[in-house]
Amino acid sequence: MARRPVAVVAAIVLLAEAVGIVLINWFFGHAVHQQNMSLGGVDSDTMSNTTYAMGGVFGFYLAVCGIVLLLTGVRDRAPGRFGRIVLITCAVTHGLLGALTVGLVGWTAFAFMMVVLALIVLVLLMYAPRLPAEPVDAAPSGEGGPPEPAAA
Repeated sequence: MARRPVAVVAAIVLLAEAVGIVLINWFFGHAVHQQNMSLGGVDSDTMSNTTYAMGGVFGFYLAVCGIVLLLTGVRDRAPGRFGRIVLITCAVTHGLLGALTVGLVGWTAFAFMMVVLALIVLVLLMYAPRLPAEPVDAAPSGEGGPPEPAAA
């Protein structure tokens, strides 16, 4: 079955995205720090520090999602409750960011976000918990009603 490769590919993509987010935010924070300008009265040091912090937190979040996917692929077991919640929030985040990036960045970024969203949803569906099957009752009586209880 293709469950394991999809989970591992999704993990690699999310880990690479985490590194990319950290690097982009580091670059933006460095650029803001070098400009020494204020925006709406906010000091440039404050803006650069919050950009660094945001990149670190979001990169950590994406890395956790990638690790959950990697463990899912390596173990070939569905993630636990915490892992499923993390992956569902990651899928929702990618859906929202995809909707924002189509107008702000362009269609290429939108396509990337939708591919990542599709990988996460595919893993969630492939490793969905199975519901127990209902027991099959005895064959119904010929009159179309419910089967009669067995005599004691």
